[in-house]
Amino acid sequence: MKFALNYSPEAAALLNEKLIDIDLYKCADWDDMIATASQQRPIYVHFPLITAYGREYDLERIAKLRAQTQTHYVNMHIAARASLFNMSIDATDKSHADSLTKAILDDVQKVTARFGSENVILENVPWDPDYEIPLLVMMPQFIRQIIETGGCGLLLDLSHALIAASRLNMDVADYLAQLPTDRLRELHVTGVYDDNGYLRDHFPMTTEDWALFERAMEHIHADAWRTPEIVACEYGGIGPMFEWRSKREVIAVEVPRMLDTVRASVPTK
Repeated sequence: MKFALNYSPEAAALLNEKLIDIDLYKCADWDDMIATASQQRPIYVHFPLITAYGREYDLERIAKLRAQTQTHYVNMHIAARASLFNMSIDATDKSHADSLTKAILDDVQKVTARFGSENVILENVPWDPDYEIPLLVMMPQFIRQIIETGGCGLLLDLSHALIAASRLNMDVADYLAQLPTDRLRELHVTGVYDDNGYLRDHFPMTTEDWALFERAMEHIHADAWRTPEIVACEYGGIGPMFEWRSKREVIAVEVPRMLDTVRASVPTK
């Protein structure tokens, strides 16, 4: 397993000062970020591909960035824009489930046809009505069906799982147990913040977040889950969405603890 961290100026400064260590940076598909981050560490790209959302995929650019960087997997987010399907985000009926399944798998197939299903990983998403993502696509059995039918790997985001499980009134351990962790290829970890009952990710870790992360690593250590190639801390970044939650003191404390946990979690066999 390699340990990755979202690129941020704060992380770069800490790395220069030898106050943290990482194996590689996780970067957006931004040329400037890629050029800057790759001066310090190898990088891989996290692509902004969303299924069934009315967006076109620039497969040529993806292929170019994969060749230029240490990006093995092409990631996609299992989602959909509810308004495109004339449905409520809370709808759970079979007809909508069938429509979403077909549309999502059609988009997945566009990418797997180019890169091979073995090189595509699908990420679970959180509850966030601002993105019009239907509740259906957060259900663990729906995620399993999409991943297994598409023949892809799982990119498991623990904070997304916690948020989705909360919205579905499920225990997060039960939620995770229903996901295809035998197909795990990449694991994301970050803190969850309760914003007046609205759960948001990409924040500092809480006690609950640490417990969830450590349980996940215990599953990997015991070979109960497939060993992912990358464990990525998604705290920090640049731009309006991330720079206000990219604190040096958080990175300085959390990254060494995560790295130690990852390196101690090599499977037993």
